[in-house]
Amino acid sequence: LAKVCRAHRSNVGELLAEVGLHVGQEMVLVELWDEDGLRGGDLAARLGVEAPTVTKMVRRLERCCLVERRQDREDARSFRVYLTGEGRSLEERVALCWERAEEQLLAGMSVGERRNFLLLLTKARANLDPGFGAQ
Repeated sequence: LAKVCRAHRSNVGELLAEVGLHVGQEMVLVELWDEDGLRGGDLAARLGVEAPTVTKMVRRLERCCLVERRQDREDARSFRVYLTGEGRSLEERVALCWERAEEQLLAGMSVGERRNFLLLLTKARANLDPGFGAQ
């Protein structure tokens, strides 16, 4: 399983590099495509990482002109993250990267095998992440 995860991550990394992203950066963008203007702490919770990790990721995305941070009007101690036009424009390209990665992962599997694989992965995730079923 670890080898499959490593190979999949490497494959996704190569595909994302084509659009100028590193693995993990797209997950910040996904959350912002879903709800722009999230607080840094909310992003950390959604991504399952610590706040300093999000701060570092957001700074890198800012340097690429994909997001911008603004002070939260309601809480001066926190910031909100907003997509730029360039960040917003990557949504379709990232979706295509994921589709290509999934096609490569599932190549050679029948429809039934794909269905079983998804079912087993869902069960495995639920075993490891008790909050998964609540999402």
